[in-house]
Amino acid sequence: MQTHTHSETCGCLGRRATLGVALAGLASLATPAAAEIPTRAARKGALTEAQRNALTPDETLRLVLEGNARFVGGVRTPVDYLAQQRQSATEGQHPAAVFLTCVDSRAPVEVICDLGIGDAFNARVAGNVVNDDILGSMEFATAAAGAKLVMVMGHTKCGAVAGAIDNVRLGNLTLLLARFGNAIAATPYEGDKSGKNYDYVDKVAATQVRQTITLIRERSPVLRDLEQQGKIRIVGSMYDLKTGRVNLLSEA
Repeated sequence: MQTHTHSETCGCLGRRATLGVALAGLASLATPAAAEIPTRAARKGALTEAQRNALTPDETLRLVLEGNARFVGGVRTPVDYLAQQRQSATEGQHPAAVFLTCVDSRAPVEVICDLGIGDAFNARVAGNVVNDDILGSMEFATAAAGAKLVMVMGHTKCGAVAGAIDNVRLGNLTLLLARFGNAIAATPYEGDKSGKNYDYVDKVAATQVRQTITLIRERSPVLRDLEQQGKIRIVGSMYDLKTGRVNLLSEA
């Protein structure tokens, strides 16, 4: 699936236009059944089991991207978090998506995708790297708990990626950063290959996301089979700290 993206410096879109383009680009994900799914604006509580089960993986992705478009446009949905918490505590949780994101304080997925309590599982680790524990968590979220979407979300100006590029050594962080070695090696770049060059850092971060998607499919037969059966969708994305946009990544 192709997405419409712009550079930070192109200057061709204002804030209002950005929201319009983002929402227009979501039309290709819509299906007739999608109109029957309550949007965040139309429902006051957390997702019910029936609402979540009625979603397809593509519809779930559409709702996530629509939420990000609202965030970018400054039109986030009013929500009663306490009511959502009470509902999910009483009726159980029925999230539609599971995210693997970075621990970066500027990238809380529930905020930047305008999600409520009970809408998503969220695994967070520096550099959004994958390991056996993360894979097990994703398998629980999908095969056991019914989530329809797996999204790996990197972000621009990632400190973990910059640290790996600069070969930082610091306690247990050393082993974590070593996981970026393959992404660094696989990212072609002409110019300054240091952690101070954020253009390079961002390209390595995107490579890391793509490689993580590959690892998920290789190392988790559960997730791979669910995807092949059309029960889930596994996608990669990059969150732009400056613009607030979540951009889907091609797998090439």
